Amino acid sequence: MALDLMAGFNKLPPPIDYVLPNMVAGTVGALVSPGGAGKSMLILQLAMQIAGGPDLLEVGDLRNGAVVYLPAEDPPIAIHHRLHALGAYLTAEQRQSVADGLLIEPLIGRCPNIMAVDWFDGLRRAAEGRRLMVLDTLRRFHVEEENASGPMAQVIGRMEAITADTGCAIVFLHHANKGAALSGTGDQQQASRGSSVLVDNTRWQSYLSGMTQVEAEEWGVDEGQRGYFVRYGVSKANYGAPFRECWFRRHEGGVLKPAVLERQKRHSPAKLKSVTRGGNENW
Repeated sequence: MALDLMAGFNKLPPPIDYVLPNMVAGTVGALVSPGGAGKSMLILQLAMQIAGGPDLLEVGDLRNGAVVYLPAEDPPIAIHHRLHALGAYLTAEQRQSVADGLLIEPLIGRCPNIMAVDWFDGLRRAAEGRRLMVLDTLRRFHVEEENASGPMAQVIGRMEAITADTGCAIVFLHHANKGAALSGTGDQQQASRGSSVLVDNTRWQSYLSGMTQVEAEEWGVDEGQRGYFVRYGVSKANYGAPFRECWFRRHEGGVLKPAVLERQKRHSPAKLKSVTRGGNENW
């Protein structure tokens, strides 16, 4: 349907509806991180918040709505452990709200393929009436060549077709490439593994990055504790103000909570002065 340009010029547009920080409802986005960084727990906590749970991550208010989370990588027992760990932070009322608003259907071993007609139709039905759908991880939802731009554009196009038809936002979890993981540059847009289409054709991309040795020194974190800290931010947002990145700390059961860190003062090396006395230089 063509847009009414005169209405666009003259009528005040409605406020933009954000599902996640800077992510617009009815669009496709990605959460990128190296394996084992905690992205599945992060997205589960965000999904629970949207479904009526607390803001454990302190990312700000998120409008409530139904969520469907489709983990195709982790077995049900792993998800059970995460839910049990998170349950300790929820009131009885919040537990019921999340149970009513969040559908989790593990797909491990079922080989979902968004490019297959039956799977595409099933995913579209699952998205109907939902505010957010999570695909964990992208590699588990297609059989195409990840580095080929054409097939990856089609995969993203299938997701966009679902969001356009249902109004449900889709976030897919994706692994960072090896270079970004090794160099600690997971916060860059191009940290995403595979074709650049996965970045270019999405409207929103966030990241979860482990603390590097340099960052540990900067924030005064002991080397033995460094593995508990991760950095979260938004590397691409086509709509909205920039999101200020934040640090999380892993707690019992892998639960992520805001970390209280203080940047260490940088001590500049003492300036060496040369003093000449009787032809001798003393340092």
